[in-house]
Amino acid sequence: MPASCVARAQTLLIKIKMNKETIDSFLTVLHALKQQQVIAYPTEAVFGLGCDPDSEAAVEALLALKHRPREKGLILIADDFQQLLPYIDETALSGSQLQAVFAQWPGPVTWVMPAKPATPTWLTGQYSSLAVRVTDHPLVKELCRRFGKPLVSTSANLNGQPPCRLADEVKQQFGHDFPVLMGDVGGRENPSEIKDALTGHLIRQG
Repeated sequence: MPASCVARAQTLLIKIKMNKETIDSFLTVLHALKQQQVIAYPTEAVFGLGCDPDSEAAVEALLALKHRPREKGLILIADDFQQLLPYIDETALSGSQLQAVFAQWPGPVTWVMPAKPATPTWLTGQYSSLAVRVTDHPLVKELCRRFGKPLVSTSANLNGQPPCRLADEVKQQFGHDFPVLMGDVGGRENPSEIKDALTGHLIRQG
């Protein structure tokens, strides 16, 4: 990143009370995202793996790390609802359905919504819908804000290993040089609930 951009980012990050280690890692993962790399970051319960949702190469690299089938689809995590509008068809939801969603955002609830026809299949998998969440984790909110778009979100763990709850655990599973946003996960014991925005039905218990 140009020096002027780094300086501006550092100033903004200091304002949200990050320590130097967190600021340095923030700039590292932001650069990695722009280079279409996979990163790890803390969420409400566990560390997540993420990447640029518009980069098929980045998503394929993430799926390969996780040994996750492409047809299962992925979750997008965002700073606010506006960041999700390029991917989901909000016009398919009624006012009351959107109110139910907004009543639980920002927060650890993922909603499955109708996807726009142009949303790439590397995100939706075999479905015509997409799972999305507006996070309340301050580090991830700032990362999405600075990156200018949502991030792909799936739990940070290798196949057969438990999800990572500490940055050191991420390094142990993925390697010391893996780009990790240094910070604490939220206080939740389990990953986010998943609900259907059209029906309100619970798909996965949190």
